[in-house]
Amino acid sequence: MIRIATCHCGALRVSCEGEPVRLSMCHCLDCQRRTGSAYGFQARFPRSAVTIEGAASAFTRKADSGNDLTFHFCPTCGSTVYWDPVDRPDLIAVAVGAFADPTFPPPKISIYEVRCHPWAIPALPMEHLE
Repeated sequence: MIRIATCHCGALRVSCEGEPVRLSMCHCLDCQRRTGSAYGFQARFPRSAVTIEGAASAFTRKADSGNDLTFHFCPTCGSTVYWDPVDRPDLIAVAVGAFADPTFPPPKISIYEVRCHPWAIPALPMEHLE
């Protein structure tokens, strides 16, 4: 199976082969700011299963974990499509919303719940990490 994530204007494309190795939602304040939503939802794929097409700009910041994260976004429309989790250089994280697929599998992990909006209660039982 190949899933394709794109930015809003379609200039930046990420093709992901196979199933994600991790599906997680993050409630940290930076993910809230990055997405403009109450949380971020990411799918991690093996780097070897990902093909990137189009130009991307990059922004690096410290995560709440203390690790650096480099986000890649479209220089035209500004949509963040993927990022590099420094603690796992063998993986690429892709914003699930960029797949624009309502049948995409649900998250299995929820993190930084101490920053969770009270109304954003996960719909499924999740493994909790902090």
